[in-house]
Amino acid sequence: MDRREMNSHVMPYPILVRVWVILLVLTATLVFVSTRFHEALAMWAMLVITPLKAGLVMFYFMHLKFEKTFLKVMVIITLGILIVFIGLTFSDISYR
Repeated sequence: MDRREMNSHVMPYPILVRVWVILLVLTATLVFVSTRFHEALAMWAMLVITPLKAGLVMFYFMHLKFEKTFLKVMVIITLGILIVFIGLTFSDISYR
């Protein structure tokens, strides 16, 4: 294996720092919304921002960006199934 092939998944530090700052801003946004606004808005902010943060972590820090399409599709399907089960749990709880 050639040296360039071994280092093909190395991300430049400025990109990683930029993603880290974005994650910090999103976390601060979640904390701000949860302490200053109504609980319903905080829940919606959590349901929207948290998957975005998880996507950034998987895409950049776990190097999903460099994987083949099959693995990306499998991750999306798995997360989709998780969302369905969480939705079914919420619907079960809301009708009790």
